[in-house]
Formats: sequence, C-alpha cells, structure tokens
Amino acid sequence: MATIYQVSEMAGVSLSTVSRVLNDNDYVSKKTKKKVLEAMKELGYQPSSIARSLASSRTNSVGILVSELDGPFFGQMMSAIEEQLRIAGKHVIITPGHSDEKKEKNGFEFLISRNCDAIIAHVEAVSNEYLIELSKGKTPIYLMSRYVKEIEQNCISLDNVMGGYLATKAMINKGHKRIAYIAGPQFKEDASDRLKGHKKALAEYNLTFDESLYYVGDFKETGGSDGLRHFIQHKAQITALVCANDEMASGAMKYAREHGFNLPKDLAIIGFDNVIFTNYLYPTLTTIDNPVPEMGRAAANLVLKDIYKKSGITVNQVFEPKLILRDSTPDIS
Repeated sequence: MATIYQVSEMAGVSLSTVSRVLNDNDYVSKKTKKKVLEAMKELGYQPSSIARSLASSRTNSVGILVSELDGPFFGQMMSAIEEQLRIAGKHVIITPGHSDEKKEKNGFEFLISRNCDAIIAHVEAVSNEYLIELSKGKTPIYLMSRYVKEIEQNCISLDNVMGGYLATKAMINKGHKRIAYIAGPQFKEDASDRLKGHKKALAEYNLTFDESLYYVGDFKETGGSDGLRHFIQHKAQITALVCANDEMASGAMKYAREHGFNLPKDLAIIGFDNVIFTNYLYPTLTTIDNPVPEMGRAAANLVLKDIYKKSGITVNQVFEPKLILRDSTPDIS
C-alpha cells in the first residue's frame, strides 16, 4: 500500500506540500497540486482521515460545546454548524455544559483533550475572564451568541438589547400599557440584555417598569406557565405578556388556555427566537427572529477561514434581530 511519503518522493515536493493538497489548502499552485494528484493516482494512494491528520498536524475535528442537547434552539444551532463543517470535510465532537460553570469547564477540557482544531462554544455560566484566559491556549475558542470585547474577533453575537426593545415596543404600538414580562435567568447575558431592551422601550414611551409585572423564568415552558400563574395569583391587571424566549411563551399560552383565557383577545403574547414551532402554535406566535442557523453557519465559516485557511469566505459576526408579527398580538380594539 502506497504511503504519503512515497507520494512526496514521486511528486518531488515536501511532505507539507502533500499535506496541503490533501487538506485542500488554497495556497498550493495549480501546477504543484497537479503533480501531487498525478503521483497519488499512479501509486494508487488513497488518503485516509488519519493520514490527513498526521500530514497536517490537524485532526479535522471541531468541538461544539452547547448549553443543552435538547430543544429547538440548540438543535438548529448544532445542525447548522455541523452541516457547514461537513461540507468542508470536517467532523464535529459535541458535548453539553448544562449552563453550569463546572460542567462547562469540564466540557472545554474534554474537547481540548480530544485535540480538536478549534472549539465553538455556547456557554453561559463561565466568566468572561475565564474565556479570555482560555483563548490564550493552543486551542482556538469561538463563541456563539456571546460577545466578549477582548476576544471580539472570535465572537458571533446577536444584539439582544435591540431584540428586547423590539418585543416590548411592538406591544406598546398595539395599544398596550399594562405589559408583564417573563425574563430568562439573569446570570445569562442574553437574558439580562433582553430585559434591558424591555426597560428601554418602556422608558421611551414614558411607561414605568413595575416590579409586580416582572417574573424570572427558566427559559423553558415551565418558566412561562409559572410566570403567568404568578401574575394571576397576584391579580396583576395585564393585557400583554412579553416572554424572553419562545419556549416560555408557549408554556404561558398553554397555561392561559387551560385557565379560561380566550387567546389572543384576553391576552396578547410575544416570544423571542422564532424557533420552528412558533408558526404552528394557536394562535401563531409573534416573536423576535434570532437567526440561529445563520449564526451557526457564520461560526463554522469563521473556523474554516481562520483555522483551515479557506479563502473567499466573509463572515458577518454581529446579527440584528427582527420582529415577526403573527396572530398572538392583535391591536387593542
């Protein structure tokens, strides 16, 4: 069986040049690439993934560290990243961090120990300082849905303040003044930023932020149902409910219907993320579009450009949210 070393000798090029051809590196001239490919053909050489890795000191694998493995948000994210990398001949290793500081750190350590060429991480519990220090190591770290100024060149982020603002502004423009808000866990940067946007919209329209109309949920359906139950038990007089993500909005809608609400007449509801099920709820859910698949592909492209030196790739690193109006937020009659 022919070896990479024999290909190198027959083509009259260095082992590193053969490596670049094997890994489809753009910095090899067409003439040289042709010589290498002809030598491979004549020798009957069939490159394996192991051979590619040995030749390039790369494993051609990228680690993905996510908060959870279930749920539509993370499913879309992982699918988009994996598909983009697979097209380029790379593989992924996925591990969850469960929004827990110790588990997120363990996840990073595991992926680094697997010799991943880079890590794409959606993490919420570890500090910015930890991420800055980690980025100084041998394994490049790229962040999804998080912005850290000191390593901004490795971040793919969404303007969550703007998203929170757009959600509440939409309710105000529909005629609502008594607007309740179910937030996500405030240790999570995206959740705290969305709350800032909510407060910004209220202030712009001279509406006071009322603590009695504020509840911190868990970014799951239970957060939405528990939040609406809290407002009902405290006899909050509300006409609109803004939820910091779609899962909590769906939980609130289910609880509302089970307790005699006529939706959307009795209560207008808006979510955040625009995950796939929002268009199939009844009523269809107004939401803020969080372009997760596009952001996932952007993260993958950033790795392909930086780590694997793929040319012709431009990457948008900051994404803008958009309001998606549906049936759950009618005008006040």
